[in-house]
Amino acid sequence: MLNGNFWRKRRVLITGHTGFKGSWLCLWLSLLGAETAGYALKPPTNPSLFELCEIDSIIKSTIGDIADLEKLKKTLIVFKPEIVIHMAAQSLVRESYIDPGNTYHTNVIGTVNLFEAARVCRNIKVIINVTTDKCYENDERKKPFQESEPLGGCDPYSNSKACSELVTNAYRFSFFNPDKYKKHKVAVASVRAGNVIGGGDWAKDRLIPDFVRAVLSGDKIYIRNPKAIRPWQHVFEPLSGYLLLAERLYKYGPEYGQAWNFGPNFREARNVEWVIKRLCSKWGKGATYQISKGKHPHEATCLRLNCIKAQKKLGWYPKWDLETGLDKIIEWTKAYQKKYDLKQLNYFQIKEFMSARKK
Repeated sequence: MLNGNFWRKRRVLITGHTGFKGSWLCLWLSLLGAETAGYALKPPTNPSLFELCEIDSIIKSTIGDIADLEKLKKTLIVFKPEIVIHMAAQSLVRESYIDPGNTYHTNVIGTVNLFEAARVCRNIKVIINVTTDKCYENDERKKPFQESEPLGGCDPYSNSKACSELVTNAYRFSFFNPDKYKKHKVAVASVRAGNVIGGGDWAKDRLIPDFVRAVLSGDKIYIRNPKAIRPWQHVFEPLSGYLLLAERLYKYGPEYGQAWNFGPNFREARNVEWVIKRLCSKWGKGATYQISKGKHPHEATCLRLNCIKAQKKLGWYPKWDLETGLDKIIEWTKAYQKKYDLKQLNYFQIKEFMSARKK
């Protein structure tokens, strides 16, 4: 369980704060009373959760490229964060095939820049690099991946995130060595989660946003890989893990400076067609889908995470099952459709999640 007192007035900087996960994290930190700043490019989609909820009114927002090292350094030096959560990334598999150079530059050099900027900011106590469940060397097995297993990635996105993990490890031992923690007082960790779902995601080439766009426009949704199995989880699940880990890193330092998986219970891993059928059923009239028969770039067909370490060492457990997560997406989308106050709905959903019991 999160410690609300810990976050009150705590200075937190999020890179990638204009994205889907970053926007939800800003709202959550606002609810906890943290002093939050963000550094990112302009919102990547229109509409965007960031703009719909006017998040720049509740945090200090800097629009900048993670590739701009000097601007990033200045932002950290001026804001003086205690905790940095690095989310800025090119996060789409299909986009990584179209523009692999930018994917590697953003996800690898961007991570290097974050650590270089952190080295000149003396206030930082915690750095968390958010990567992905796709960073593992995936042999399409059904056995869940543990944090200690080999990194890899067959597409530029997945591989770039594996490289980001390697960068994190190199900086952890070269510049923020656990054995010299009393001198530098910085704890570094990486977190791996994937296929997060929730209201307000408008990214292209993702199942849930594709569904939302289709039902709002009265169109049919086309799915690419109906049998592909993913560890679907509501966005609150990994975010709660990141926040809990940040608390532990701040209090106990390098003891928690490792890689961590945050994923759903094994039984929640469902294939794409199962998810889209449930969404269509929950939405009701007008929601239909069709399997696209065209050729598509390679994507893993099976991916599961072993989260036993987070459960045993952090006391972190999933709270919402997949059915509940899908219900919350429908609730959010219908509220958007009816032009309700989305910021208040978002706060309500966060509070609802925080008071829920583990599954």
